[in-house]
Amino acid sequence: MYRSNFEPGSTRWAVRRSQWRSMGIREEDMEKPKIAIINTSNKLSCCYVHLDAISALVQQAIRDAGGLAFEVRTVAPSDFVTSAGKKARYLMPTRDLMVNEVECMMEGAVLDGMICLSSCDKTTPAHLMAAARLDVPSLLLTCGYQIGGKCSNEKFEDQFFDIDDVYEQIGALATRTITLKDLTDMTDVAIQSPGVCAGLGTANSMHIVAEAMGMTLPGNSPIWANGRRLNEYAQAAGRQIVELTRHGVSARKIITEEAIRNAVMMVLAVGGSVNTVRHIAAIATEAELPLDVVKLYEHYGKSIKLLTAVRPNGPFRTEDLEAAGGTPAVMSQLRDHLHLDALTVTRQTVGENIRDARVKDSKIIRSLADPVSLRPGVGILRGNLAPNGAIVKLSAVPGERAEFSGPANIYEGEDEAIAALGEGLINKGDVIVLRNMGPSGGPGTVFACSFVAALNGAGIAEYVAVVTDGELSGLNRGIIVGQLMPESAAGGPLAVVRQGETIHIDFVNRKIDMGVAQDEIARRLSEWRPRELELGGGNNTYLLQYAQLVQPIEQGAVLGKRKVHAHTS
Repeated sequence: MYRSNFEPGSTRWAVRRSQWRSMGIREEDMEKPKIAIINTSNKLSCCYVHLDAISALVQQAIRDAGGLAFEVRTVAPSDFVTSAGKKARYLMPTRDLMVNEVECMMEGAVLDGMICLSSCDKTTPAHLMAAARLDVPSLLLTCGYQIGGKCSNEKFEDQFFDIDDVYEQIGALATRTITLKDLTDMTDVAIQSPGVCAGLGTANSMHIVAEAMGMTLPGNSPIWANGRRLNEYAQAAGRQIVELTRHGVSARKIITEEAIRNAVMMVLAVGGSVNTVRHIAAIATEAELPLDVVKLYEHYGKSIKLLTAVRPNGPFRTEDLEAAGGTPAVMSQLRDHLHLDALTVTRQTVGENIRDARVKDSKIIRSLADPVSLRPGVGILRGNLAPNGAIVKLSAVPGERAEFSGPANIYEGEDEAIAALGEGLINKGDVIVLRNMGPSGGPGTVFACSFVAALNGAGIAEYVAVVTDGELSGLNRGIIVGQLMPESAAGGPLAVVRQGETIHIDFVNRKIDMGVAQDEIARRLSEWRPRELELGGGNNTYLLQYAQLVQPIEQGAVLGKRKVHAHTS
């Protein structure tokens, strides 16, 4: 008996049966497994505009497989639309808002299983967190990437542009290298289909993470959002969630310690987003797993190397990675390291899923014996500026630079820093400090990534470092260290760095320090007091609630205090 089938004659049975019968649900359907389609469709962003059509395919497949389908809609943030207001403060809070919405609908309605239609940056981690928290049969369908187009502007000579190019050209506009018309022409062609941003930004990185964890069907990432292959996956996923529900394969049987480890290794191999660290940590926290995810990145970073040079790590595009065999092909190159016995939503193991996976283009996906770089894609730095760790996308550091030192040039937000860039106040050799922008200090993790992109557009990213506790994009490239732990607002040492003090970053030995003695740092922190939140006008009730409830990045910046387990490395 499914958990949704209440005792006949009970109040819950009677009132719900009345509702459902009025909706045309047949008597013979009442005993079927009741499956939620968690649909993040909205018309604010191209990331989601295709999901209603995908949802319809999934619903029909569930019905054909003998399930009863219920579409459930949640909030759906877009990093390039929802970021427009309040300095992007609402982006991280929407991740946890989605998790809570899914909990309310699944547990309130007592549904048997769920299939989550995942798209933009925050939806995939939210869906994995919800699955881990609720431990019901769950499956993710990652709904694909967009493609760019060619610009007819004479200056660019039929050059190809995608959203990453547009993002970076803000800096070129600020330094007057291009005109507003040039930028406008780029924006007209940069997105030619629905789906998430091309490149290994957070969205595509988390799609790969979901597959590496075993929570999607094999080969679901990356996948073009406007192609026949995604439609076929939608139908297969609809059928498979019914099977998982019938056999009682709940999420925590799949989201295990081994699954988390596999996901970390894949991020390192593909050069995934720095934001995967906090998202995977959040998934582990929701699954109540005794893991220190930051330490896992450090541990596997000693053996896993970068195997593909997809933007921003190199010249290749997301569609090249798909054509070369996608996630299964990369996982096949890591066979000797992955936990092959880990269970997946196919009800088979990782090893069984990738048994026949092959690399179709060895220029795109390399082997561990012949990697793109001897470094992993992502590294963890520690030192007196980040005692609990900081994150760098090693694969996006220009020229595999070994180190960088320079004077701190401090700003309390990226708007100030972008204005300073336009005014010529940022010099080669500077270490730009952007602080008080973390989960509690923002609150909600304020954007630092637009400034980083602007440095690239201005042509000085390889000469300037950025150190921040704010929000970075997986598409950012340059000398960037993010998510310093603890964050400034929690009394992290970044809060007491002073203008002009030397900051040294060592990418080889994974160190980040400021040139100040430890006892002086301790003295400054003893006198330090957090600043008051400045949210601007309007009613910011949810942001204030978020600031009060959000936990440290090391725990994934989840909402609400949780039981802290003994951690393993």
